[in-house]
Amino acid sequence: MSTHTEHQTQQGREPLDVNTPGLTRFDIVREGARRDDIEIVHYEPQVVPGTKAERRLVRLVAWFFLLSGLVGTAFLVIYIWWPWEYAPGRGSDKWYTPLLGVTLGLSLLGVGFGILTWGKKLLPKEVSIQDRHEGAVSEDNRTITGQTIVYMADEFGVKRRPLLGISLLAGLVPIGAVAAAPLVGGLISNPHKNNQMFTTGFAPAEGGQRIRLVREDGRPIRPADVSAGGQLTVFPGIEHGISNQHADSPTLLIHLRDEDAQESRRANERVGHGDYMWGNYAAFSKICTHAGCPASLYEQQTNRLLCPCHQSQFLITDNARPVFGPASRRLPQLPIEVDSEGFFVAKSDYTETIGPDFWERP
Repeated sequence: MSTHTEHQTQQGREPLDVNTPGLTRFDIVREGARRDDIEIVHYEPQVVPGTKAERRLVRLVAWFFLLSGLVGTAFLVIYIWWPWEYAPGRGSDKWYTPLLGVTLGLSLLGVGFGILTWGKKLLPKEVSIQDRHEGAVSEDNRTITGQTIVYMADEFGVKRRPLLGISLLAGLVPIGAVAAAPLVGGLISNPHKNNQMFTTGFAPAEGGQRIRLVREDGRPIRPADVSAGGQLTVFPGIEHGISNQHADSPTLLIHLRDEDAQESRRANERVGHGDYMWGNYAAFSKICTHAGCPASLYEQQTNRLLCPCHQSQFLITDNARPVFGPASRRLPQLPIEVDSEGFFVAKSDYTETIGPDFWERP
């Protein structure tokens, strides 16, 4: 395309016949612009086709697009195959989220810089002046519009610069896959497999064997281990029961005084939990129903359990009903009893979901 810098005001001129043989696409584009009261006053290619400067810019833009495609592909590989499950220590799982962020950011930057460089260095510079007008669209205008679109495609130079088209496609396809990966990944790998949102480590083992309540060091607990008015944090006595694999299972075992235990039993009977306590002992989830913090500050004089994060308070003698703060749901209660060897066991898993609400919660 030659340089178009002349500016001739043609008042009252006859419009060109856009079907006249010999007209170039730019002639038709300029005619269409004039019919819309637009005058192209400056139109100049920034690089001469076929020169070293053009090839250098094409390689730079292609490099940006290919870089975007490469790191976009790396995002998919990391998303699918990188170890992501939590493990203690400084394992490779600690790099999962940072690597996803870095690769996604670089892929978007690659496409962005590629498009910006393409537009600022390879596309022609144009200055046009337009006057507002009103009018219906004629057949000629439709022809002009079609030729304008084709002309713009030619000016992008994709046909003449196939490396740009290939590299752009190579960059955009992985980015499209990146956008679809979380949706498709959720269909391929169920994040809620084995009903993890509805069960805890206290769910009975195979054969219906009941799970013991144990200390942090794994030792089972007898009633005599908790004094009246005292409390103890307990965990399910299973493999990894004290680890983050069962982070929803920490439970507060409370030994209520006689008068408090009677009040608590009456409250339990009102909601159909009459057999959830064993003697004067009751067990409640430590996971706050507001934001999932550990509610573990027990005040034995008032029988209130305080969550230190947002100061929610739960009245233990009334089924752990929230009486202060942002929490709006009771702490779930764990049905307990003592087995034949005198150790506390869970009669069943929690009958309510643990922690804050979520979409699938009934």
